Amino acid sequence: MKVRKAVITAAGWGTRFLPITRSQPKEMLPLVDKPLIQYSVEEAINSGIEQIIMVTALGKRAIEDYFDRSFELEYVLEQKGETKLLQEMRELSNLVDICYIRQKEQLGLGHAILTAKGIIGEEPFAVLLPDDIVDSKVPVLKQMIEVYEQYKTNVVAVERISRQDTIKYGIIEPKRVSERVYQVLSLVEKPESAEAPSNLGVVGRYILMPQIFDALKVIPSGKNQEIQLTDALRLLLNQQAVYAYEFEGVRYDTGTPLGWLEATVALALKHPDIGPELREYLRQLL
Repeated sequence: MKVRKAVITAAGWGTRFLPITRSQPKEMLPLVDKPLIQYSVEEAINSGIEQIIMVTALGKRAIEDYFDRSFELEYVLEQKGETKLLQEMRELSNLVDICYIRQKEQLGLGHAILTAKGIIGEEPFAVLLPDDIVDSKVPVLKQMIEVYEQYKTNVVAVERISRQDTIKYGIIEPKRVSERVYQVLSLVEKPESAEAPSNLGVVGRYILMPQIFDALKVIPSGKNQEIQLTDALRLLLNQQAVYAYEFEGVRYDTGTPLGWLEATVALALKHPDIGPELREYLRQLL
């Protein structure tokens, strides 16, 4: 069955960006010339996704407004003769079919995904975490869908990380199947470096079979009473294969202020309008 739907999780508190996230959703922070959340939406669209389920929470209304139509703004732009900008605004509100669902309690990634069960139904689906921005020629999700179409089962995105960073990621025990593709034999959530089965860490892209919902319902809560997706995938391994794909591209963790700044500089340098002047400015600073 084709992967038609994608869940984008945008319900977190954004505590690492306080105080700005007291009133501003972290997902709406600007990254060069558009908000963080738009990168995930565009990646989903460019990967063939037909419907996006956005999991939000209290205080995230700005996300819904951003992708909605603004007749007042369109009228002002039309009166000013800003035809190109007007067209861009209209295209933004017609990017893809987006529906929104509230996660009433922040109980972890697994719980956020579980809230979308009624909309997903009994079909495979993608999950994108907007904190992870990947600069790649081919969208990461599109790369993963090609793997899914070959094996017709769960696929997680992985990248090689330093041994000291294993405590920040879910780590897989891999069995190499082909170039960049591994069968997952087991998963460990944030192990110490000495206990990590590899240096392949799971990052924010998944293709999941609908049976993941059954696993999410029965696994016990972990740290901070959160339902961990890694625990559900470990349970799912008893009945379904899980593959890992080492994607092509450069990932930026924009969930931290430093990662957000790194992504901003890196992507701005590649921007045709901003890049040349920014490069010259950085030379002057150095």
